[in-house]
This record gives sequence, structure tokens and C-alpha cells, in this order.
Amino acid sequence: MNNSKNTYRILWRWHFYAGLFCIPFLIILSISGAIYLFTPQIEHMREADYVANSTSATRTLPAQQVEKAMGAVPGGQFQSYRLPQNNQDAIRVSVLKNNQRYLVYVDPYTLDVMDVVAWDSRFIEWVKDLHGNLLAGNNGSLLVELAACWSIFLVLTGLYLWWPIESKGMAGVFYPRIRQGGRRFWRDLHAVIGMWSSLLVLFLLITGLPWTQVWGSGFKELRKSATQMTSTDWTSNKKQELQTWRLQSNGYISLSEKAYQQAMALDFAAPAELSVSDETQQVWKLTSQAQNRPLRQNAWLDNYTGEVVKRNGFGDKALLDRVIGVGIAAHEGQLFGWANQLLGVIVALALLIMSVSGFVLWRKRKPPGRLGTPPKLQQQKLSKSKGVIVLMLLLAALMPMLLISLIIILVLETWLFPKLPKVQAFLGLTN
Repeated sequence: MNNSKNTYRILWRWHFYAGLFCIPFLIILSISGAIYLFTPQIEHMREADYVANSTSATRTLPAQQVEKAMGAVPGGQFQSYRLPQNNQDAIRVSVLKNNQRYLVYVDPYTLDVMDVVAWDSRFIEWVKDLHGNLLAGNNGSLLVELAACWSIFLVLTGLYLWWPIESKGMAGVFYPRIRQGGRRFWRDLHAVIGMWSSLLVLFLLITGLPWTQVWGSGFKELRKSATQMTSTDWTSNKKQELQTWRLQSNGYISLSEKAYQQAMALDFAAPAELSVSDETQQVWKLTSQAQNRPLRQNAWLDNYTGEVVKRNGFGDKALLDRVIGVGIAAHEGQLFGWANQLLGVIVALALLIMSVSGFVLWRKRKPPGRLGTPPKLQQQKLSKSKGVIVLMLLLAALMPMLLISLIIILVLETWLFPKLPKVQAFLGLTN
């Protein structure tokens, strides 16, 4: 049997199985990811009503504002003070209590507490949890990681299946044959859009891996060995996020006017937050939390004099951290403004179209009582397709979750399914 034909048929079957598993996840991730791209706009709309009632009165001191905010969450620990972007902005103070983060909004002129919002109750945080763990905690996070790994396999095998072997013209290769309708239309839509969006989809999948549990944890250990640094700008789960919050809530000192004015004068990219760096030495830390991570900076301020004790920025990070930071900023749609957001929406739309068209193609070919798997060739053998073996071994070595799932599949196919002929027939594992 021709080796290229054997390879094509094997990859087609694996692409089919991987696609059926990934489609529901890709639909959820595409929609939630497209929404999350507009985090700054969504949060701005949510906070639109948090403005000072009057700017004619005397503005209160930052320390008074913090004291008022802390009183709104009895027993809470001070976490951070967000610098206002204009005189009408309400002051936002973050407070940690019982492992929950609260955002307290205070009128800087009247000291009225305008609202207390639980961090996890915000819509954008719900979207983030849906995107990262399907609202199912660590188990959901593992499923998302597994789907991401198999989606990378989907893109690579899809490119191989798309590559024209005996093409006559550009139709069906670089643009879909819309007028022909039927299964050919759905096939062209799936293949052509997949081809044009493949590199961007791969970029999103790869830049999303640092947030995952298994791959992300392993990567952090490698990063620690390479850079000798333990802290990161991103977290893999709620537990790590809580640890970061606790480290930030390590005390409180009365925020002086000099430190506040110096922080405002530094004009860091918004949102910029002040937290206590050293309670004993009376030092504040000013941090830019901009989603466009190359704009992030840190400065340490003496509370008595407002003097900048130390300062660093994105350029001072290790090369590996800068690469990751740029990737995360682009993944979140914040690296180059609205164009980045638009590009992210286009990729999300492409993933949706590919998922829907793949589902339609499956339903059109699925016979009653069968999964509809592409048929095996007579004497089809994986051992004759060295390219498939190399691809699978390479991806399995780079992505532990893919390796684990492959081992489970191998065990099922070797020992369980042969004892269940009806299941084997349904899955298309017989010739």
C-alpha cells in the first residue's frame, strides 16, 4: 500500500477523533475568549457610575480614603490602593478577607463608600473562569489543557490534510466553493478557513499553555532553573492567585501625601496600584497592572519622603519572561490596541466556523448506529507511517497531557475494546 495514502488515512482518522473531542471545548473557549478580549471596556462600563458626586469640596487624604474603605470590610487586610486616572474617579481599595478579595469604592471628596464588590462576582471574572476551567475548578482546567493539546494536533494534521496533492486551480484550496453547496461547501469552509487562520490559532493555543496546570507547572520549574526567579506575572489556578493576594496583603502603613504624589507623578500605565512592600521600613510598592505587559513597571517609594528607592520595568526582566509577557499580552488582545482585539475576534470567529463546519461534516457522514469514523484501509498500519509516529512522539514529549491521553487510548484499544466488539464496531476500529 502507498505510504502517503496510508499516512493520509491515519491522520484523517486521528483528526476526526480529536475534532469530535475538541469541538465543544473550542466553541466555549472561542466565545469566552472573544469576550475576555474586551476586559478594559467591560470593566470601564461596570465602573462608569463610580464617580465623585462633587469636585468642589476639598479632596481628602489618601490615608483617610483607605481607612474608610477598610471600615467597610471589618476584619479585612489591606491589599492595594488604585491610583485614580482623573479627579472624578472614585478611589478603589482592594481588601482581602477570608480568602476573598473585595473592591471598595470610596468618594475621594465626601469619603462615602459607594460600593463593595466581591472580586469573583464580577462578570469578567466569571468569563475568565469559564475560559480557564469551564467553571469546574482544577478538573475543568485539566480538561481545557487536554483540549488545547489536542487542538494543536488538530491544526497540524489539518494542514497536512489540506495540502493540495492533485489540485486543479485555487478553488477549495485558497477559497471555498460557496456556490456548489452541500458537503463540498462545508468541507471547503472548514479547510480553507483552517488554512488561513492556522498560524494565529497555533499562537493562541501555545501562548495559553503557561496558564495550564500540568504544562504550566512544569514550565515554571524550567523557568526557575533558567532565570533563578520564582515569582511570575501569571497564575495557573485560584490557589496560586490566592497566594499572590496573601503576599500582597502583608501589612499596612498610613499612606503619606508625599508617597501618593510621587506615585501620581511617575504616571505608570493604568491601572497602577500601591501596596505595602515593607511595613517595618515604611516602603510602598507602585505597580502597573496594565494588560499590555511590556508597559508594566515597578517602583518602591519611601513613605516619609516619597523618594524612589528602587525601580524596574519590563526591559529588566529575563529574556524568557519578556517573550512570555509579549505572548500573554497578545493573547489577551492588549499588545497593540484595538487592532489586537479585532484580530483576536477574527481568530475566535474562525475557530467557531471550523467547529460548526466540522460538526456538520460529521453529521452528514454519520450512519445510523455508528460514529461515522473515516474507514480504515485494508492492512492499514501505523508502523508504515514514520511521519505520524514522529509527530505524535514529538507532541507527546512537549505536552504531558497529550502523552497521558495517548497512553490511555492505547490501553483501551489494546486490552478493553477487543473484548467489546459492538463498541469497537461503533468507534470504527475494525476494517
